Amino acid sequence: MIEAIIGFATGVLASMGLGGGFILVVWLTLFANVEQKAAQGINVLFFLPIALIALVLHLKNHLVNKEIVKKMLFGGIIGAVIGTFGSSLIANELLRKLFAVFLTAFGLRELFAPVKKEQKSD
Repeated sequence: MIEAIIGFATGVLASMGLGGGFILVVWLTLFANVEQKAAQGINVLFFLPIALIALVLHLKNHLVNKEIVKKMLFGGIIGAVIGTFGSSLIANELLRKLFAVFLTAFGLRELFAPVKKEQKSD
């Protein structure tokens, strides 16, 4: 039952772009005793259908800036390929520690970064 709740929460947060994958990876590694690499692989498989559904809904609601997507897509694909190959060369324990450092740095940035005002589009 708890797995279904974690899956639901992760899906909701991921579809809103709020880091649902973080919750899933942390759950899998800390509570389900899944190795870091396997947890990241599960996260990707879990994320793909959720991302597709979220993308369709965000496109329908005109919440996607297609120009920015065009500019970033190629680099994102290349980065994903390099990251996947790179993570296969790194030991599980080191990868786990790098993930923790990344999450800590990102969390601190979010806590202490100045709040930006939203721009209204006409």
